[in-house]
Amino acid sequence: MKWSRGLGAGLLLFGALCVPVSADDSMSPVQDNRIRVAMFLDLGSTYKSTTPYVTLLPATELGAGPGTADGYKNWIQSAAGKQVKFSVNGFRIKALQTSDFSTAAAAAKKLQATNNKPFLFSEDAGGKTVYQLYTGLYATADEANKALSAVSGTLGSLLGSQKPEVRGKLYLSAGNFNSAYDAQSLRDQIHAQGIDAWEVLVPDAGDKPSYSVWIGEAATDAQLAAAKAAVSAKLPNLQLSPVEAASPALIIQSDVTSDLSTPVNTPFYMLTGTGAKLWVDAGPSGVTQIKERSSRKYRGGFEISMVNGQLALVNELPMEQYLYSVVGGEVSASWPLESLKAQAVAARSYAMFQSPTKFNVAGVVDTTLSQVYSGVGAEADSIIQAVDSTAGEVLKSGGKVIEGLFSSNSGGMTADSSEVWGNPAPVYAAVPSTEDQVASASLKKWYHVLLSSGKTGYVREDNTKLTGASTAAGLKYLTVTASSTNVRPLPLIQSGVDPVAQMNPGDEAVVLEQVDESGSYAWIRGPFSSSQLVASMKGKVSSTIPSSITSLQVTKRGPSGRAVEVKANGQVLKVKYPDLFRSTFGSLPSTLFDIVETGRYTVQGAGGQTASATAASGTTVLSASGKSSLSGGGLVVMSGDGQARAVDQTNSFLFIGQGNGHGLGMSQWGAKGMADAGYDYQSILQHYYQNVTITKD
Repeated sequence: MKWSRGLGAGLLLFGALCVPVSADDSMSPVQDNRIRVAMFLDLGSTYKSTTPYVTLLPATELGAGPGTADGYKNWIQSAAGKQVKFSVNGFRIKALQTSDFSTAAAAAKKLQATNNKPFLFSEDAGGKTVYQLYTGLYATADEANKALSAVSGTLGSLLGSQKPEVRGKLYLSAGNFNSAYDAQSLRDQIHAQGIDAWEVLVPDAGDKPSYSVWIGEAATDAQLAAAKAAVSAKLPNLQLSPVEAASPALIIQSDVTSDLSTPVNTPFYMLTGTGAKLWVDAGPSGVTQIKERSSRKYRGGFEISMVNGQLALVNELPMEQYLYSVVGGEVSASWPLESLKAQAVAARSYAMFQSPTKFNVAGVVDTTLSQVYSGVGAEADSIIQAVDSTAGEVLKSGGKVIEGLFSSNSGGMTADSSEVWGNPAPVYAAVPSTEDQVASASLKKWYHVLLSSGKTGYVREDNTKLTGASTAAGLKYLTVTASSTNVRPLPLIQSGVDPVAQMNPGDEAVVLEQVDESGSYAWIRGPFSSSQLVASMKGKVSSTIPSSITSLQVTKRGPSGRAVEVKANGQVLKVKYPDLFRSTFGSLPSTLFDIVETGRYTVQGAGGQTASATAASGTTVLSASGKSSLSGGGLVVMSGDGQARAVDQTNSFLFIGQGNGHGLGMSQWGAKGMADAGYDYQSILQHYYQNVTITKD
């Protein structure tokens, strides 16, 4: 299917001015109980999620047009169940033009594997289909120019004699028309001369658009002048005028990128105009699938604009519908209703607290940087019941909505704000959260074992059996029940991480200890070598980082026991705020941790005196057979209460901790545990947030 006179007239069904929730950027993120969620947006280090275009598949009829202060002008409509694509007019590279689809598709496939993402368009030029391959978007002309050589190199011999060139948003208008037929006729005349031209929807005096024909697509004034000269030479009677840069317009194209096995045309609209915004309306009950967001489906409408040279997509919808997804994305729909209600109030408070422009065009984003928002797929009847039964309820302190921070699991004790930010916040204090342990209720136990090779690792308990024999020190032996049983480096199954070793029935190992499977409540990470930690610290520690780490210790803890000061080789590691220790040491789940140096142990002597020792060769050890000198292999040390630990000769650093997240405010697993125990959502919230009231706004 090609763009033709019939297709253009059939797709563009014009209506009167329609009023969406809002189309200007001055609105609050919650206006008339609505919220704006950024899904694609480039704010550099603050938030970056980009795509060259969005592919929408509406369940109901979809309308779209330029946003205004009063609503939006409904310029186009697309039928239910039909894909439509939208983009913004920025810098891009025209890489290739050919009448052979297989060549165009092969080139597009090559680009898909690179950072230079392709758009492939189909154009009708004098009855002949031509395929035009672009890459982009690029934030600036310089960025596009820098990508030229990479694009050329990727496409290689497929280019033939063609040379990719940067294109931009400078155009000349060849005239405005009242009908699509007249505009398409002129576009065909220009195409017939071998010159690119586009049919464009532009503002008219009323609510409906006019049709225009544009040429140029230039990145520079010189490029635009050359395009004008080329048209004037072949069509001297054609009057060309500069396009007003600020005026909103929609360039109409036909995209075939979605299926590179056979050309399937999809309507494609490119928004142009400085500061222009496009509103896409699916109606009050509409649900729209966004292919570039993992084909998830979303309620509400969408605003498309350009921010920092890239497409920005904002989903605007009623607050309570947003929470249907957020609560379902944050916790399990099978949890007790009272815990779901507590989550709904906390999540609503978080959303209401955010600044209208925290993310430039929206108050929140759809990732964990704000709250997990995955569309209708996360909804469930129990979640909807929890949200609806607490509709409008928020947490307040001193008459103001609080941020309502929460984390997955506080590890038995929530964090004090001083342990996260380094300064006090009365709402967030360290309180017991013993119910966090319910997160481990369904997890398996693991045995930490010492193999005959001297290596240590973990074997899940249901894959083992105790032999009944013990070492001279009383440590038990075990074997496994299946062939090729993996001995894991940590007490959890990690895909893509090689096992330490494998055991077969009859092989024996010494049991050092039994531990919980690493999860959101209790966890083990590492062991990390000195070089791994040094690399991880770069960019996060403001003090001098040692070239080699020989000792690493938590030297100060906050009210909940979380690490607030850590020393390496006796030197304080300075970070901007204590919670940054999580990323400083390789993405740890929380800062409620102990550090075990695998090559060092401490001996306590008379009078409470302590001394540190290592498993270095030549160390004198006292065993059941008397004194001896360690000449190689591992060393097992036992504490006074019978706890055993293997000490190796290559010192590494093991982090043993509890909790998952910053630990501030409500613990989601703790809330579940409290609800299991019979507490209602108000009691849960007032336990985790100090001196707050629950108010219906």
